[in-house]
Amino acid sequence: MVLTWRPLALALLEVPLVVWLGTWWGWLVAAGVVVAVVVLDVVLAPSPRRLVVRRGGDTSIRLGQSAEVWVSVASQARSTARCRVRDAWVPSAGATGGVTSVVLPPGQRRRSTTVLQPTRRGDRRAGPVTVRVLGPLGFAGRQADHEVPWSVRVLPPFTSRKHLPSRLNRLRELDGRTTLLQRGQGTEFDSLREYVPGDDIRSIDWRGTARSSTVVVRTWRPERDRHVLVVIDSGRASAGRVGDQPRLDLAMDATLLLAALASRAGDRVDLLVADRQVRASVQRKGPSELLSALVQAMAPIEPFLIETHHRTLATEIGSRVGQRSLVVILTALDHAAVTEGLLPSLAPLLRRHRVVVAAVSDPGSEELLAGHDTPAEAYAAAAAAVEAGRRESTARALRQAGLTVVQSPPARFAPDLADHYLALRRAGRV
Repeated sequence: MVLTWRPLALALLEVPLVVWLGTWWGWLVAAGVVVAVVVLDVVLAPSPRRLVVRRGGDTSIRLGQSAEVWVSVASQARSTARCRVRDAWVPSAGATGGVTSVVLPPGQRRRSTTVLQPTRRGDRRAGPVTVRVLGPLGFAGRQADHEVPWSVRVLPPFTSRKHLPSRLNRLRELDGRTTLLQRGQGTEFDSLREYVPGDDIRSIDWRGTARSSTVVVRTWRPERDRHVLVVIDSGRASAGRVGDQPRLDLAMDATLLLAALASRAGDRVDLLVADRQVRASVQRKGPSELLSALVQAMAPIEPFLIETHHRTLATEIGSRVGQRSLVVILTALDHAAVTEGLLPSLAPLLRRHRVVVAAVSDPGSEELLAGHDTPAEAYAAAAAAVEAGRRESTARALRQAGLTVVQSPPARFAPDLADHYLALRRAGRV
């Protein structure tokens, strides 16, 4: 049972009469009148259980956009129902307009719309639909919750999409080149041409030279359908915030830009998200369905506050790469985790595959290094300098082991990783 403001108003109106009578039974009669009106109104109110409630609307949106979800209420009662409908959502769904008052005649249906503006990525689930039906007098009514499951998947926003056209132009320029000057793994034979000073002597074709009056060399063109495996570390380090975003979200954005670029280049792109176990995996998707599969797989992933088991991660990587592949690992340059866990585990992969470790650098550290005016700023600058030295030491250890390291601030992380991929293609190193 629910009450409105009207029982209180009726009770206040009775107070002067009761005071004028000045007897105790006057108070009793006044209270009885209020209770009787409330009970009568509740009895005459249609049952909210006899209402049919349904949900519908959008099921997925990108973070930063808005979605509309509607609630439909149909009456099976014999009398008109005056209802107040509340569409409940979790706070991070950013729901507005979820409370509506409707007059529902018998056998008819009314619909109310809730606008969602989520503040977080992932699955935003709806709560119950609460329906409050008032009696004909408007003093009281009945209330019931209807469980109507619904969820909206909030996809990664792909804010780095704005960098894609310029990188595609550079990719077309790169693919327009007919030859590569250097010979190496990951290239396909194209043609023979005359030797010029500066050519790699390993490219000389001795059989062709024997049949010709000049020295000839082989030219090579980039392979198609190479394999790019993007690995996102979803362990403890991915939960740290850089600027106003978690590392995990920045890694997802960089993954989408790299995947869009590599798929346009004709390469096959796979995804692995893992810490102590595999959280998401995308394999063998065509270019037309790759981005959709990636955002759907990454959307519900949240950072797990556990240490990543790098041996398990390396095992999963090894099971997904057969031919010579480019493996891009997006993680944090935590000195102990990288030098004691990641680097030893990746050693078997380095003999056959090219491995790139990409990490977001914190621009806040640069700001701390610039402050020396007060003792607090000096201590903060010293701590930032120590941390910067550790990161540089970690990056140096990775490079000495044969890995490539990409470090950039959040605004440049995704485009810099895409530029590094283009540089590897230009050099014929993948």
